[in-house]
Amino acid sequence: MAAERDRDTAGRPRNARPRDHLGRPLDRAAADDQAPGAVDGQLMASPGRLGGGSVLADALPLAQQLIDGGLPFHAHEVLEDAWKAAPGAQRALWKGLAQLAVGLTHAMRGNAKGAVALLRRGADAVGSSAQAVPGLADVASISRSATDLADRIEQSGLAHVGEADLRLSLTHGSSGPA
Repeated sequence: MAAERDRDTAGRPRNARPRDHLGRPLDRAAADDQAPGAVDGQLMASPGRLGGGSVLADALPLAQQLIDGGLPFHAHEVLEDAWKAAPGAQRALWKGLAQLAVGLTHAMRGNAKGAVALLRRGADAVGSSAQAVPGLADVASISRSATDLADRIEQSGLAHVGEADLRLSLTHGSSGPA
């Protein structure tokens, strides 16, 4: 008989397998000490997931903190939760933000082609959004920064992109380049 699957409160499957800081699965027996369990005291249900509170209100600052900390995979998890919880009119924006985080993850993993594709897709979705989200930086600026990063990766390769370049600014006052 198969073991009971780990599911969230809505019945969607969760992957409880431990992951490294870039979201790559580790051996099931490995300790999950590479993924953060808390960020500024906020315990996450699983690496990168929001654990309680208002998903939409908490998602943006937490995702920015994770991106600034070099954990874009976990930021993607947070932004994906927000995307799924967002009202219909905001879903494309949140999805685009999640795609940007996936693009950053691909870049950190050394996958230039995947980074360029996801950064462009996310930039298009964010740039075409007319939805306002409290704390979100100007969507045109976010889109332009992501597109510029995709262009640099495509033209010069990942060897010419530094860690600071992978800290996209999604929020007002974040430390990444915007």
